[in-house]
Amino acid sequence: MYTTLLFDVADGIARVTVNRPDKLNALNAEVIRELGEAAAEIERNAEIRGAILTGAGPKAFVAGADISEITKQDPVSGRARALNGQAAMRRFERCGKPVIAAVNGFALGGGCELAMACHIRIASENAKFGQPEAKLGIGPGYGGTVRLPRLVGRGRALELLLTGAMIDAQEAYRIGLVNRVVPADTLITECEAMLKTILANGPLAVRTCLESVTAGADMSLDDALAFEANLFGVLSGTEDMREGTAAFLEKRAAAFKGK
Repeated sequence: MYTTLLFDVADGIARVTVNRPDKLNALNAEVIRELGEAAAEIERNAEIRGAILTGAGPKAFVAGADISEITKQDPVSGRARALNGQAAMRRFERCGKPVIAAVNGFALGGGCELAMACHIRIASENAKFGQPEAKLGIGPGYGGTVRLPRLVGRGRALELLLTGAMIDAQEAYRIGLVNRVVPADTLITECEAMLKTILANGPLAVRTCLESVTAGADMSLDDALAFEANLFGVLSGTEDMREGTAAFLEKRAAAFKGK
């Protein structure tokens, strides 16, 4: 099904691995296309409740775009490349199911942008992050100038974007770019554990939190609050809400059905 990705599903969790270790998992046009397809599969497959996205090999999550392709682009093809990449990453962001980036090494340029499009980022202790595009005479094209300031603040984002500096996992954690830093040999286990914790909660509530945070980022404060209230009202009419609140009062585990 995929030529540049590994895709498998177990216990409701999809594991997507960018599989070009000889190229440090660099993003070429085929990887971008297949990432979009993988995100679509995660969204439409009812058996998949969440996903982990990582890179093959010990060195890289995704080390950036494939420069051999970038060097050949002109203004028209460059814009098209950016739009295709943005669309693929946006599909992960808006798939309605939690996606965790397991950052196992270099996450530079497009790799950092891919990680930022995931809902949560867990980094191994040897991970590295950066947006070095300015060093190549180009800027980010897959959302780096948009998502990075929202995650770490305008000043820190501009420092990374303008200097092209690379930071380690602990610095990424300090500035809020990643949620956790863990030993390399427990990275996937830690991601699975967090995802299982999330998936033990009400599935409609999880989807609603993702929707509210994602959509609310593009709204005014008042509109975002109104949107949240509407979703709160919708959840108040669900079987899951009645089950969850009853289970709390009865001091038992809830048996959510996604209804």
